[in-house]
This record gives sequence, C-alpha cells and structure tokens, in this order.
Amino acid sequence: MHGIDKEREFKPVRIAVLTVTDSRTYANDTSGDLLAQRVEAAGHVLAARDLVPDEVEVIAATVSKWIADPAVEVVISTGGTGLTGRDITPEAIRPLFEKEIDGFSVIFHKVSFESVGLSTLQSRATAGVAQGTFIFALPGSNGAVKDGWDKIISYQLDSRHGPCNMVELMPRLMEK
Repeated sequence: MHGIDKEREFKPVRIAVLTVTDSRTYANDTSGDLLAQRVEAAGHVLAARDLVPDEVEVIAATVSKWIADPAVEVVISTGGTGLTGRDITPEAIRPLFEKEIDGFSVIFHKVSFESVGLSTLQSRATAGVAQGTFIFALPGSNGAVKDGWDKIISYQLDSRHGPCNMVELMPRLMEK
C-alpha cells in the first residue's frame, strides 16, 4: 500500500532547520518559520534552528556541527539554491555528503513544475546523507518550502509511510 498506514507507529524525527540568506532576519524569515511550523505540526522535534548568510564556510560549519550532533537526525535548509552568484548552498553542503540522494532533486523538480512551471529550472535543490544524517536543501521561497515539505519530505520522514520511508533507514545509515 502506498501512503500513510495508520496501523504503524509514528516515530518523531529530530530536525534542524537552517535558513540561508543575505536579506532576511529572524523577524522576517517566513520560509524558515513555515518550515519549522510544519516540522512541529507533523509531530517531529525541532532540534535546532539557525539563520546564516550566503557564505560557504558558515553554511558548511553549521551543517557540520549538526551532523556531528546525535540530537539531530535530519537537516533541512531553505535558501541559496538558485543560480545567482550568492546562491551557494549546494556548493557548501555537497562536499559533506557521503551519498547524494539523486532522486530528491528529480522528484522536487517534478512537484515544483506543477506549481511554478519551467521556473523550476532555476532551482538546484539537493539532498544527501552525511554521518548518518539526512540533509535536504530547498529553495528559499515559501512555495518551494511547501512543495518540498508537504509533497516529499514529510512523507519520507513519516515512519508510517509505505511501502518504505527514510525513517526505516536511519538505524542502518552508518553500517559498514
């Protein structure tokens, strides 16, 4: 069966939310707010939240700190995935990946195309695994956060989703 099986146990996941921006503050970080609210509304734990500038070293250091923290199982960033010179989130996090989740970008673009049409070409949304932690990089718009969380990530981080989900993989991510 595809979808949520109410007979299965829900297991909350500890998620860190990172906003990457040169133009927002905590007072007007609507995409970070939206993502944090959705994480908690889904029954997960907001393990950490931060807002950093579009600087490779700062983004990489923040994500590295979280992937080294056993209290964080998933990192989701918003912002910095576009094509302009200051959009460098993929360059900051891809070197941390041990494995890239290629299908995430494919599915994100499919979902995004339904919302924004060909403008989805301007996104470099990506995902990967590092030190047993899932990392997702979403664009910074509220619409992209809604598409990424509501239509993809929320299902894969729901232990009741079938036929399979990423929560089931978590105990085995560090296998050798």
